[in-house]
Amino acid sequence: MTPRRVCVSRAGVLLSYSVPCPSATLTVWASAWLHGCAAPDAVIDGLHTWAGLHEVMAVDEATARRLDLPAPGEPPTSVVGLLAAARRAGAGGGQLLLPVPGDVRGLPPEGPLTAAAVEHGEVAVFTGAELAAVPEAVADGVLSWTVFADGPLPPAPEPALSDAEHGLRGAVRQAATTLVELGVARHRPGVRVEIAETLERRIRPPWPEGTPARTLRVLERADEVEAILRAADADNLGGALSASVAAARSSALRPLFTAVREARRSAVAEAVRALTPRAGRR
Repeated sequence: MTPRRVCVSRAGVLLSYSVPCPSATLTVWASAWLHGCAAPDAVIDGLHTWAGLHEVMAVDEATARRLDLPAPGEPPTSVVGLLAAARRAGAGGGQLLLPVPGDVRGLPPEGPLTAAAVEHGEVAVFTGAELAAVPEAVADGVLSWTVFADGPLPPAPEPALSDAEHGLRGAVRQAATTLVELGVARHRPGVRVEIAETLERRIRPPWPEGTPARTLRVLERADEVEAILRAADADNLGGALSASVAAARSSALRPLFTAVREARRSAVAEAVRALTPRAGRR
């Protein structure tokens, strides 16, 4: 069934599902705004779930001049300034990237943008403008967005949502099996409560009205799988395992984390497609 394409108002939001990261929130809401389907206040409201104050500046003086954004050391602008810069640069929508060491699809092989995106694990790309924004928490309740304009970026196709959902279902089964095989539940009897508490603590920004239900379902399942994986990986972080056992555990969990990342990217891409009618609409 074709997803509904519904223009959203400030009040037209869904509040009951989590979004994986601030870059996902910006990607979805900014894409809707660029196509005349959301007001700037709706973008701001979505991002306020992550931080009360969002500061935006260019990565360097050359980028600042090109995009008419503040340079480092100057007073930052707001998300509205970022949206205006994206529109001036010809942005047609957004794409979420979730890079990790060894997987920087959609980014240059090296350089400041890639280094920042890998360090923080996320970046919102404004397609058509070759503009990218990386968030960083710089103080309690303050999120800083650094804007890059590095020229044409390599393609980063997302898997079809059906394929991502299938992969995630497999990851659910494998995550449960891995949890048992690694003995997490045996050594930490409260692990199920820990997983439930992790899910309860999730930040839940709003999604625009008209976001496909399947997208929300995939994101919800991705959160559940990641909570299980984090529990399984917790002993690695605490140094409770020998180096060899910790390495084996990380190796077993790595493809499952990849399935979660792929599912999230695919779900956000599907939301963008559903919420942005034909290109060029304002």
